[in-house]
Amino acid sequence: MAGHSKFKNIMHRKGAQDKKRSAMFSKLSREITVAAKMGAPDPDMNPRLRLAVNNAKSQSMPKDNIQRAIDKASANEGDDYEELRYEGFGPGGVSLIVEALTDNRNRTATSVRTAFSKNGGNLGASGSVSHGFERLGLIVYPASVGSEDKVLEAAMDAGADDIQSGDEEHEIWTAGDDLHEVSSALEKALGEAATVKLAWKPTLTVDVSESDAQTLFKLLDVLDDDDDVQTVWGNYEVADEIMEKLG
Repeated sequence: MAGHSKFKNIMHRKGAQDKKRSAMFSKLSREITVAAKMGAPDPDMNPRLRLAVNNAKSQSMPKDNIQRAIDKASANEGDDYEELRYEGFGPGGVSLIVEALTDNRNRTATSVRTAFSKNGGNLGASGSVSHGFERLGLIVYPASVGSEDKVLEAAMDAGADDIQSGDEEHEIWTAGDDLHEVSSALEKALGEAATVKLAWKPTLTVDVSESDAQTLFKLLDVLDDDDDVQTVWGNYEVADEIMEKLG
């Protein structure tokens, strides 16, 4: 259980989301409503809803917005959304997994396919890239929560499988089915996490050149701008100096 963290380079950059706060809140609200509709409206009784609420809190989403999204489910209001997953290839042979919540699968499929085709990629069939990823639980804490040894000890006690610590954050990995239990135990030891979610972790990563990275980030930004797209996961590594050049 150790290792330097580069996952921030693999999950789509958070900065783009920070610039579009209202759109991000809309996506978070959608996930909360869907989670509440699928189970109990009480986060303590509904692990998926608890994850959705925790993620919303970590993005400073107001409590009123969170409660409104839960109430919408309880009143059976709002559209019925279905979960979809798209898989494809981006510039430089990068594998991408796109998770969406939509009330119109034809609209979403067309948008995602267009985003790939216009930005150096192509959409693949279901299963075309997911075999190169593991479905795991991811819990992220800022580096300020404590040293790697402190977080490692807490993670081991909580039953986590792996920890990767970097300059900015600690990433704690666990089996998907154990995510709720491990995150609850860690919350008692370290406080509330910055991120708690199911993640697609690549088994191997691809180094991306500067030109491919530029096109790749355009593709990721277009996908991120789509209201139906919740999360984009990839197996890319971009060198720090390239990341600095591209901002």
